[in-house]
Amino acid sequence: MSPRRTAPDARTALIEIGARLLDEEGPQALTTRRIANEAGSSTMAVYTHFGALSGLVREMVHEGFDRLQRHLTAVRRTDDPVADMALLGRAYRYNALANSHLYAVMFGGSSLGGFSLSEEDRQSGRYTLANVTTCAARCIAAGRFRAGDPELIAHQAWSGLHGLITLELGHYLIEPYDAESLFEVQLVGLMTSAGDDGQAAARSVDASRKRFQHEVGWIPAGGA
Repeated sequence: MSPRRTAPDARTALIEIGARLLDEEGPQALTTRRIANEAGSSTMAVYTHFGALSGLVREMVHEGFDRLQRHLTAVRRTDDPVADMALLGRAYRYNALANSHLYAVMFGGSSLGGFSLSEEDRQSGRYTLANVTTCAARCIAAGRFRAGDPELIAHQAWSGLHGLITLELGHYLIEPYDAESLFEVQLVGLMTSAGDDGQAAARSVDASRKRFQHEVGWIPAGGA
């Protein structure tokens, strides 16, 4: 038998295992016994940390947004706000691919069966969008984006990238229009749709690609 896990690792391990089971096998696999066996702990651990399985599902959502926030806040502010905006998009995609099991729970890609999320649960991660809204406001102030509502721009960017990433995670995108090539085009398109010049947007998006590994890609999938 595997050694029993102890706090603080136990809570994170239970979230990871629960999300993976939901993503790979569906809600029928989400039982306290199965989770405990996978974690090498007792079934009581689920109740101790989450109160019930429904509490575990809710914490998957919160953990997913916490990880997303860590990636977004790793993007440092520079004198090129459009490059910063593109880098936020890269951070969003990186987090989704690194934590696809949590991403599926956060945004309804996993069937939850009898484990439902409240409206409050579904909206709990909106604080992460403030990073994008703030950057959009900087792009407007710099004259790169047309005058408008920065929160609307943030929502447009979110919905556009989320759609592409959902297709990517579902393995729907293949050459010559695979996820890598479409993602770069999508970033430039999002910047120009907000009002940026096409050539300037392309330069900023390319600059964000070069910055990516130094500022975002180093963060482990579940790390701090």
